[in-house]
Parts: sequence; C-alpha cells; structure tokens
Amino acid sequence: MNKHPASRLFFIVHVSTRVCRQLSGAAMPPHRDGSPAGRGIPLWPWLAGLALASAAQATPVLPPLTLDSGALNPAWRVVGFPKQHADIPLTRFEAATVDGERAVQVLTASSYGTLVHDTPNRSPGRLQWRWRLDQPLSGGQAAPDLTTQAGDDAALKVCALFDHPLERVPFVERTVLRIARSVSGEALPAATVCYVWDSAHAAGRQGANPYTRRVRYISLRGSETPARQWAAEARDLAQDFSTLFADELPAGAAVPRLRSVLIGADSDNTASRSTGWVTDLR
Repeated sequence: MNKHPASRLFFIVHVSTRVCRQLSGAAMPPHRDGSPAGRGIPLWPWLAGLALASAAQATPVLPPLTLDSGALNPAWRVVGFPKQHADIPLTRFEAATVDGERAVQVLTASSYGTLVHDTPNRSPGRLQWRWRLDQPLSGGQAAPDLTTQAGDDAALKVCALFDHPLERVPFVERTVLRIARSVSGEALPAATVCYVWDSAHAAGRQGANPYTRRVRYISLRGSETPARQWAAEARDLAQDFSTLFADELPAGAAVPRLRSVLIGADSDNTASRSTGWVTDLR
C-alpha cells in the first residue's frame, strides 16, 4: 500500500508525548517527636533513605503490560501515526493468556500501531522482554523486506526512543525533521532504535529504515526461529545506540536520554497479517 511520503515519515518516527508525565520526588521524612532537624533522630537513617529514593528515581522502571485483572495496563497507550487514514486500521493489542502465560497479543491485518509508555529523561539501561511469533507476515500483496519501502513491515518490534540532540543530525535530515515536527505538531524523536522480529529473513540484519534514517533497527529473530515458542531478549540500550548511531555520536559524548519505549507491529505496506505475543518487558 502506498502512502504520502510525509505521512509515512510521521508514522515511522511518531510516538505521542501528549499525556501528562508523572514525576515524583522523595520527601524528607517527618520527625516523629516534633523536634527540629538534627535533634532527637539520628541523621544516618534519613540520609540512607534519601540515597535509596534517589537511586530509585534514577532507575528506568516500566509498568507491566497487563494488570492482575487480565486487562491491558492503562499506563500503556495505543498510538498510530498522525491523521491515520481510515483505510489503515490500528494494530490490535489484547491482554490474553497463552500456554499459561499472561501477555499482550499483537495482531496485524494491513494495519499499523504501537503500544507506548513514556520514560522521560531516563538514562538508557538494560531492556529485557520475551516474545513469540505465532503467525509470520503472510497473505500480503508484497513480500516483507525491512530494506525496501514496499516491504517495510515488522511482525513484532520493541523500540526505544531517544532525546537525540538535533544538532547531531545531518543538515538535510534535520531540516526534514523540523518540517515534520512543525506540520504534525508533535515532538517527533530524532533517534529510535528498534529490535524487530523479521519473519521473512534470517536474524542478524541491521541498518536504517528505508523511509528515514531517524529509525534504525536490529533483527534479533528471523525466519529460522520456530513459531509458537518463547524467545528471551536482553539488550544494552546505550551500546546498541552507540552501534547504530555511531555516525552521530561524537567521541566521548554521552548516549542521549531515553524518552519512550514501545512494542508494535505493522503490515500496512504488504497488506498482510501476523500474530505475536510480548511479555515480561522491563
């Protein structure tokens, strides 16, 4: 399915940050006896508590994808691309149980969509999850191929979006991104790392998205991975960013802060279908 180029750019790099971001801070514990600070209560417990609170704030924590009730966690939201056309439905995300495992089922049918959680101003750490592909992309009008625009679909993906400084982006791409941000009204990310399950090719490929170099990918699983079997992943986000965006990371520069994490799948280019699962994302 062909798309307007600008719209395609929007949906590839788009993750909405319109919801309110909840930031919390550690409060100083009150004195139980009402005495002034430094009197009546040892100082070390307060310092230890403050240190633990600060460490907790510095740790990027992802809420579970599903609740104990069996529903999707409302801390995650479904996001399409701006002004998504009626002929492109949203990918479906459903909380369900498979082989006794509570997980999110991801179903595509000529669709696009992501399930997003914002993690503003967080240091990129280690991202872990488990996933399985029950039905690879099939029944479409074109063969899936991450290296071509016509085949740029993923049966499953887990992505991390970064607050990449705009001045590190090459001039032409920076100009296009600024225009896209202005037209869409969204603070579109300047750098996204996606881990994909490539259902049509062997794992191990990596590169830039064929529509925009603002999105770069690593295929962790491929056609050699058996269907309907769980696979566990653990990735160092900072290391993978340094590898994929090495051309935009000056020597000695810190990896940008993390802004969002998402899971998703799309089959709108190839007009195909797929079914997969994601769980234990943390």
